[in-house]
Amino acid sequence: MTKKFEIKKHDGPGRLTKKHNQLTPYAIDLNNYQVAKDTPTAYNVEREIAEYGVRKTLEQAEKENDAEIAVIHGSKYIDLRCQCAKKLEELGYESLIIANSDDLLLHPEDLIELIIKLRETIQTTTYLIFPFAEPSFIPLLTYLGIDAFNIETADYYSTLNVLMTPTKNYDLEVYKIYNFTPNGLKEYNRNSINLVLREVREHMKNNSLRNLVEERAVTSPQNTSALRILDKRYSDYLLKYTQLY
Repeated sequence: MTKKFEIKKHDGPGRLTKKHNQLTPYAIDLNNYQVAKDTPTAYNVEREIAEYGVRKTLEQAEKENDAEIAVIHGSKYIDLRCQCAKKLEELGYESLIIANSDDLLLHPEDLIELIIKLRETIQTTTYLIFPFAEPSFIPLLTYLGIDAFNIETADYYSTLNVLMTPTKNYDLEVYKIYNFTPNGLKEYNRNSINLVLREVREHMKNNSLRNLVEERAVTSPQNTSALRILDKRYSDYLLKYTQLY
């Protein structure tokens, strides 16, 4: 049963919520949760393969007894993704991970459509988790309706000797900004993610999330394209939640 779920504020489609005493959007450590077993499929595969992945994922999720989080599969097929998410909800899952996140960030059109379709399909009380998002993408993703990001992203990039900042990632072999120990770089990257999430929450409270989204949108071509697609094709989705002054 969902406990004490509350939407405290909307800023565009982005939502500041509280559930299980946690204020979102927030960083989640997936190592502390039981994630249902799933059958991953690549992003750009034939539909039959994607359907197989969804079917097996749902079968595995149904057998779980203690899992709190499940994974939305369906590859590049948005209708399969929505079907998978809906079925997982029916099985009792209230937090869902979007699979193939790295591929989606390289396909802005698919990214925007998928998140919007999912948000319109699933329950308000269901949280969407977007793994391995660079900090510069977090404002846009939360603006779309993502609730959580995995903190292990910071650990992954630290093993690559990559420094994460709110606007850009730096390969420290090329940009010798700092000389970190492995643990020092991991801590720095975790702090960068948490800083951006703090920024997002404060901007939501002050009705200025859109300003932050536009500021960070210029940090990469994919980020810029995603915002342009959102504004051009999904204005109704944005206006539905935009406050009038």
